[in-house]
Amino acid sequence: MSVFFRRTSRPQVVGMIHVAALPGAPGYRSDFEAVMASAIADAISLENGGADAVMVENFFDTPFPSGDSAAVTISHLTAIAIAVSREIKIPMGINLLRNDAIGALAVAQASAAQFIRVNVLAGTRVTDQGLINGDAYRVMRERSRCGAHHIGIAADVDVKHSAPLTKRPIEEEATELAGRGGADAIIVSGSATGKSTSHQDLRQVRNACPDSFLMVGSGVDVQNASQLAEHCDAMIVGSSLKTEGQITAPVDVERVRRLMNCLV
Repeated sequence: MSVFFRRTSRPQVVGMIHVAALPGAPGYRSDFEAVMASAIADAISLENGGADAVMVENFFDTPFPSGDSAAVTISHLTAIAIAVSREIKIPMGINLLRNDAIGALAVAQASAAQFIRVNVLAGTRVTDQGLINGDAYRVMRERSRCGAHHIGIAADVDVKHSAPLTKRPIEEEATELAGRGGADAIIVSGSATGKSTSHQDLRQVRNACPDSFLMVGSGVDVQNASQLAEHCDAMIVGSSLKTEGQITAPVDVERVRRLMNCLV
């Protein structure tokens, strides 16, 4: 399991690198060097601001596939992840949207990342990409086949931007993710990117899975960080660390520092 998924005296902060649209995506602007430079700059700002780790994600590649990603997406995200890893000393994670865990594992191995995020590891969710079925069987066996046990798998429960086919208590889903699904860490988020994570959901998952590494997946800012910190082991933070809180803007190192100061 990833060495990153270890409890410390305060929650660890994972700063998001929202990679601009990559080749093949409708929003790509035919300047890959600029895309890479922006990702590297955000990584350096996050590290300089005191973040404990970063996560590289193809956020602007909308619309996303419901299954495997295109080869051109994987190759270019790998190039960016390798470039980022050479510029920083803190750990790095990978999220290949919408749900390509096998592709994310490949990117992580090539770039020496320590963990990946899997939005739907188990169960079925209704999303804007249609139905997405989790495939923990395939993901865990691929990790084993590749000898990549050192790459941790953080899986979402009741993942944002989706709805269940049949509503189940969040603690039941979390227990199955950690047990039958084999997730190394569990992520609890709000309903969408930047939306606050429910304190009640966090408490319920913590009580159901006391030994699991628990992460907040959205909506963390300087106003709520200290309260959320009481119930989690790590926080994935994106929008609130950007200039003026705008997700399309670059990371603001002073915003990162202010958030970290809230957790001292």
